[in-house]
Amino acid sequence: MSEFSNVTISTKANIYFDGKVTSRTIEFPDGTRKTLGIMLPGEYEFSTSQKEEMNIQTGILDYKLKGQEWKTIENNGVFYVPADESFLLKVHSVVDYCCSYLSENN
Repeated sequence: MSEFSNVTISTKANIYFDGKVTSRTIEFPDGTRKTLGIMLPGEYEFSTSQKEEMNIQTGILDYKLKGQEWKTIENNGVFYVPADESFLLKVHSVVDYCCSYLSENN
């Protein structure tokens, strides 16, 4: 989806890894949340508390979920991270992403 309507956007940035990863939080009327962000080239490890859908809009990265092999996304792709897990990223070019926080039912 390229556009969201009727949402609340937090103006305070989420800043990670000395500013190499940033995002803004969007809240929908039903209480669900997403973040829209940018990742600069580098290697990162993130932890989750909720199930996440990582939708890569543009850019090239490799990702590794617990117990799996490295996989690559080039310019457009999606991967899912289970709740309470860590995942690794190798970002090769600037990545534009949308992260959706999902309930266990999704």
